[in-house]
Parts: sequence; structure tokens; C-alpha cells
Amino acid sequence: MSTTGTIPADAFSLRSPFGRRAVGLSVAAAVGGFLFGFDSSVINGAVDSIEGHFELNDFLTGLVVAVALLGCAAGAVIAGGLSDRWGRLRVMLLGAIMFLVSSIGSALTFSVPDLIVWRVIGGLGIGIASVVAPAYIAEIAPRQIRGSLASLQQLAITLGIFAALLSDALLATTAGGAAEMLWLGMEAWRWMFLVGVVPAAVYGILSFTVPESPRYLIAKGRFDEAREIFSRLVPPADLDKTMNELRNAIETDRRNSGVSLRGPALGLQPIVWVGIVLSVFQQFVGINVIFYYSTTLWRAVGFDEGDALLVSVITSVTNVVVTLIAIWLVDRVGRKPILLTGSVVMTVSLATMALAFAFAEGSGQDVTLPGAWGPVALVAANLFVVGFGASWGPLVWVLLGEIFPSRIRGKALGVAAGAQWLANFLITVTFPPMSGWSLPLTYGMYALFAALSFVYVAMKIPETKGMELEQTETLFVRKPSGAATR
Repeated sequence: MSTTGTIPADAFSLRSPFGRRAVGLSVAAAVGGFLFGFDSSVINGAVDSIEGHFELNDFLTGLVVAVALLGCAAGAVIAGGLSDRWGRLRVMLLGAIMFLVSSIGSALTFSVPDLIVWRVIGGLGIGIASVVAPAYIAEIAPRQIRGSLASLQQLAITLGIFAALLSDALLATTAGGAAEMLWLGMEAWRWMFLVGVVPAAVYGILSFTVPESPRYLIAKGRFDEAREIFSRLVPPADLDKTMNELRNAIETDRRNSGVSLRGPALGLQPIVWVGIVLSVFQQFVGINVIFYYSTTLWRAVGFDEGDALLVSVITSVTNVVVTLIAIWLVDRVGRKPILLTGSVVMTVSLATMALAFAFAEGSGQDVTLPGAWGPVALVAANLFVVGFGASWGPLVWVLLGEIFPSRIRGKALGVAAGAQWLANFLITVTFPPMSGWSLPLTYGMYALFAALSFVYVAMKIPETKGMELEQTETLFVRKPSGAATR
């Protein structure tokens, strides 16, 4: 066996006990991402039936779909402080309970106001999970494989999207339509929400079985517990070094306990703004339009309900596959080249969709794409998913987990994730009225944001591949322009 110093070269491969344990804990934490993805797309198959059942206009339809995202933003903001105070595991359990309650309440809803309440509660749970999962993974992952493990969050999101769309399709097919009665006198769309009870319960159970974050334990002075956990995650030759570095870093944090997120740059530290801008760009390219409204979109261009659901499932499978590719590449190629490539692919595909819909005939639910423009739009939409799923989808979560210093990581992650949810809300709630007005302009706007994301990464984001969490902040402090990379 070849070695690097006294640490085996394959110490973090899947064949080693250290690699397997780190992967196992990361997978457990990433179930929170599964809930995130499931909640993002379960509404897809139900939205038309809800619109018909409650006789909603475009604005109310967008509000019912998007209102959960306001809960997500609030949950993300409070999760950082709660996880620093209570620990990662208790907050994971809280998120699971809230999503479980929301799934049951949404399934049994009897009016638009109470459906909105249940979706906000579920959003709170998802927002909490969206912060705790990447923070936990970043804090237990050895630096050599941190990028790959952090990408599991996005893989779990894509699997949640796939599971939601597949269950929607199966339930609608079984009932003969999402609005038709299925079991126990409830329509199929209600059962779509009820399926969410299963992953919520799994996530809650896992919160009792995984160990607490060792970085959190060290911060609380529980050094023996932290050492025991790290002893199963890093080789013995690296154990003392890891513990000493963390203790020194946390002691420094204590001396700077008055430090907050506040800074000279519009009231926040520059590093926090980096996380916010990355999060906003991730959403402003319009990815969730595909996963919230794709069934409605493809029905509008000629597919019947069953075929539209099938196309949505195929799109979600594509998303899973390309996320696996991103996980394989992130610690080999690095973060920055993948983000730049993704921005180019998204810009081209979104611009193509804008062009295709410029030739659309009709309006509203009667839109059709003549000739070859329907297939062109379908291919472009899936190419967009490929570009996003292989780059900005997983890589933003990797960066959010590793760019913030430990003294503000929980709070900064909460603010960045909250900004992401608010951006998601704006895109989601505006799509129905904007698409009714001009689909070419809508997709053209998303293409513009994709192009701007390229410029931002090229100018502001340095490479963080292979660095310790405690080192990454120096890239942004010493070189705020981010022009140089490592």
C-alpha cells in the first residue's frame, strides 16, 4: 500500500473503513436534501388539480406553489442559530417533524388558506434541513473527499425530485388522473402529498442514529466525544493534527465571540455576500420552473397529462445522472471550472428555449409549438437540466458548506440558504403570470442570469478544492477580487 507520509494513499477510498463511514454519515444527513427535492416537485403533479378544485387564478396558483418557499427562507435563517445552540441532530429532528405534519395537513386540506398554512409549515422544515444537512456533511467530511460528500446533498435533492415526480405519475395513472378519486375517498393529488410522510419519518429516525458533528462537540468543550467520532473518520496519523487544528480554530473563535455577520459591505461581511450571490444565481436561472411547472408546461405544448408526467420523470432521471457525474468530477477538476462550464450550457439552452417559444401559437393553456419547435424546446429544457445538475446544483452547496469560517458558519449558511429560498419564491410565484404574458421574455431573462453567473464566478470565486475548512476564508479575505485561483 502506498502512503503519503504515514497516511495511506487510499485512506479515504470507498474500500477503506474511513471512507465508508464518512459516506454513510453524509448519506444519512443528505436525507434532508431528499425532503428538499421531494417538496420542490410533489406540487408538480398536483398543481393543475388544485387549481381546478379551488378555482384559482394564475396569481393564486403561483402563491400556493411558492408560499412554502417563504417558510423555507424563514426556516433556513433560524436553523443556523438553532443548530449552533442545540446541535445539528436536534434541529434535524425538528425539521423532520414539521415536514411530516405538513404532508398530512396538505393531504387533508379543505381550503386554500389552510393549504397555505400547511405548506408554510413544511417549508419551515425544509428550510431547516437545507441548512443543517450541508453544514453537518462539511463538518464530518475529511478534506480529501469533502467536495464529493458535500455533493451528496444535491444528489439527494435530485433523488427527492425523481421520487416525487415518479410517485405523482404512478398515483395519477392509477386513479386515471390527478383529480380523480383513488383510495379512502381522497383524490390522487392528496395522496401525492401524503407520500411525503415516508421520507420525513426516515429523516427523523436517522437523527437518533448518527453521531453529533465533532466540530459542534469541540465548540461545546466535549473533546473526548469529538475525538471518538473523528477516530472513525480519519486515520490515526491524522487524528491529533485534526483535533489540534480544530481546537485552535475554535479557541480563536471564542476570542472573537463578538464577531457577527455584520460588515462594511452593505451591512454584511463580504464572504456572506458571496454566499448570497451564489444562492441567488442558482435560483434566478429558473431551474425550479422545470420541476414545479414542467407537467403544466409540457401539457401546454401538446402532451396529455400522462405523457407530460412521464417526460417530467425522465427529466428528473437526467438530473440524477448528471449529479453523479458532478460528484465524480468535483474533487478531480475543481469547483470553478465546473461552475463556468455549467453557466455556458445553461445560457445556451435557456436562450434556445426563449427562441422556441417565440414561435408559439395561442396563449395561456392553449399554447402550441409548431413543427420542430416542440422537440427543440424539449431537448433544450433537458440540456438545461444537464447543465444545472452537473454544476450549479451540487457545486453551490459544496461552496456554501466550505467557504464560511467556523465562527459564523451556521448563521452565514442560514442567511445564504434564506436568500436562496427567497429567490426561489420570486421565480416560482412570478412564472405563471409572466409565462401567460411572454414565455420568450421569461426564458430570455433566465438566460441573462445564467450569463451573468459566468461573469461573477470568473471574477469573484477562487478555487477551494482540497483545502481545510479553516483555510478557505483566507482566499476571500486576502484576495477579495477573487481573480486568482489555486
